[in-house]
Amino acid sequence: MKKLLIAAAVSSAALVSPMAAHAQKVGLAMSGLDTFLTILKNGTMEAGKKAGATVQVEDAGNDVGKQLSQIQNMIAQKYDAIIVNPVDTDASPKITKMVTEAGIPLVYVNRKPVDFEKLPKGVAFVASDEKVSGTLQTQEVCRLLKGKGQVLVLMGELSNEAARTRTKDIEEVIATKECSGIKIVDKREGAWDRTKGQDITTNWLSSGVKFDAIIANNDEMAIGAINALKAAKKWTPASIVAGIDATPDALASMKAGDLKVTVFQNAAGQGSGAVEAAIKLIKKQPVERFVNIPFELVTPANLSKYSGKN
Repeated sequence: MKKLLIAAAVSSAALVSPMAAHAQKVGLAMSGLDTFLTILKNGTMEAGKKAGATVQVEDAGNDVGKQLSQIQNMIAQKYDAIIVNPVDTDASPKITKMVTEAGIPLVYVNRKPVDFEKLPKGVAFVASDEKVSGTLQTQEVCRLLKGKGQVLVLMGELSNEAARTRTKDIEEVIATKECSGIKIVDKREGAWDRTKGQDITTNWLSSGVKFDAIIANNDEMAIGAINALKAAKKWTPASIVAGIDATPDALASMKAGDLKVTVFQNAAGQGSGAVEAAIKLIKKQPVERFVNIPFELVTPANLSKYSGKN
């Protein structure tokens, strides 16, 4: 009887131990860690913890070469899946090739890979549809301007698909009949950065350019623009500055009466969606090529609904 009990215990351990001994190890290769991406990273780690997976984070500091090296290290260490927020979306074909050739599931998050249409089986993209972000933002600016006026545009890094798409969204809305009285006076690359957004706006003000609104590809640059307007004593309660992401700082700015428009991009939702997709791919379960986390317009009228969400 004793031998039977021991045998049963060994048999039971053999059944349980493979799962217990191997918590899924997921690599998270981040392009950088600004306000929004930090929330995304935290959402990914929290989702990993809930799923019983270990998430190892690497920050590339916006260095493409460094990120490629970090991903190569993850491949060498045989991670069960790799989640990538690419520094440069043009590098995605190389990343896709590296990871898939190693037989490791790959999930892109937040930034759309340029090879999206050609992504092979075992690769997914989790994000919000950028065709919606700049569209919602600019339609609201158009409404505030009553379809007429001059606008300035602060663009994100143009190596990034999101910046290119959000800027195109702005141009397409302005081309519609309802907004055809609006003209883009100038566009500058602010690289998603608050300080750069402030510096560019300061230069615009110094040059005497006339404008009725500033449309920024993200909240950080929008806040930089507001800071520049205030520093130059050009800010009024009627000033229109629009951003995207609905970060905590952006919502605080809106609550103070400064930022007039932003678009909620669910950073934590993208992070948890990426983990869910990665675990499904590890288990050979089907995953849509594009997992959409919807954008939502945020204005002073519905601000309270989004407090604490990002």
